[in-house]
Amino acid sequence: MIRHLKTARSEAARAEDDAKVRATVEGILKDIETRGDAAVRDLSAKFDKYEPAAFRLTEQEIEQAVAKVGKRDLEDIKFAQAQVRGFAEVQKASMRDIEVETLPGVILGHRNIPVNSVGCYVPGGKYPMVASAHMSVVTAKVAGVKRIIASAPPQGGAPHPAIVAAMHLGGADEIYCLGGIQAVGAMALGTETIAPVDMLVGPGNAFVAEAKRQLFGRVGIDLFAGPTETMVIADETAADAELCATDLLGQAEHGINSPAVLLTNSERLARDTMAEIERLLKILPTGATAAKSWEDYGEVIVCDSYEEMLSQADFIASEHVQVMTDRDDWFLENMTSYGALFLGARTNVAYGDKVIGTNHTLPTRKAGRYTGGLWVGKFLKTHSYQKVLTDEASALIGEYCSRLCMLEGFAGHAEQANVRVRRYGGRNVPYAEAAE
Repeated sequence: MIRHLKTARSEAARAEDDAKVRATVEGILKDIETRGDAAVRDLSAKFDKYEPAAFRLTEQEIEQAVAKVGKRDLEDIKFAQAQVRGFAEVQKASMRDIEVETLPGVILGHRNIPVNSVGCYVPGGKYPMVASAHMSVVTAKVAGVKRIIASAPPQGGAPHPAIVAAMHLGGADEIYCLGGIQAVGAMALGTETIAPVDMLVGPGNAFVAEAKRQLFGRVGIDLFAGPTETMVIADETAADAELCATDLLGQAEHGINSPAVLLTNSERLARDTMAEIERLLKILPTGATAAKSWEDYGEVIVCDSYEEMLSQADFIASEHVQVMTDRDDWFLENMTSYGALFLGARTNVAYGDKVIGTNHTLPTRKAGRYTGGLWVGKFLKTHSYQKVLTDEASALIGEYCSRLCMLEGFAGHAEQANVRVRRYGGRNVPYAEAAE
């Protein structure tokens, strides 16, 4: 039996918030499409109080920003990017171009071709998300994307030095100091000074996420993203209240609407964790944000068995899933719907968010049921091709094709096959025979 010791806001209340965001974003994107740079400048002045001569940073401005970053911070950025780059390179190596002869003289294959241009958005409002530059820019570079542009909002009326350094070291070809809807809108739609891209990637607030959703189709996107989510799956053999509470609040501090769920088979651990959360909220520097998030979006669920825990975990399909049990590998083998797994007490979501090498742009709002997160393969398009090398092969395939086309009523399609049968098979196949 599943028992909820704490529940979150209803889906209906969340949907009402989403509707307000949709209307706002739609109007702003229409303004950017109509007025281009003028709209972007007005929006930047309104939302970020930032009106530079140009939003794209010059080489000199990039150098000046990087020079402001401390030596240790630069070393840390380079270390994190080395981990992300190394894992992305291994992932890319697993994706092979293929070619196979399926019948004598019939060659089929596919090639993995990088997207030509990508816009990488790096959030920088409440927190400067330096790590997001690693996840998008570095991964796109490994994939072989020809043009990578990156954009982040200003902090304190200027480009954030560490974000600029991360974008630059990651391999961005163009760097912009521009935030929010105006950034993703300008990159996707293009303006007089910003050439449009083929794909948008990177996390953001509710307005950025909705802008990406509305732009999807005109450009590709990495995935539909909502607020950060985390789930802790724990039992008393591998975790205690301090670990569980810390891992839940570590993600709840992202924003006031970040779901955090404890899933356990121990009511004692559940209640101890709830008490520990209240204690930590009083001393956590980001406690005000985390407290609101926990109040409205926190959940505590107690199950009778590991099978119930697994079922609930797959139903919720959380973005981050921290597993601390006596059977972590069992969850790895059996879970099917999530963003990323963090197995064992020695790892945690922050490792994945910042440095360990896996990508932190992950599916939210149950999207883990049908997609994984951002990875090097998202920047690669798998395109098929075919070659027919012999007359005999063309005539053979042509006869089957002609009959199958007429089965569907496509006479023109059938004639494409018939002309090959006549030319390469030495048979005079009229339209009438194709219908038999």
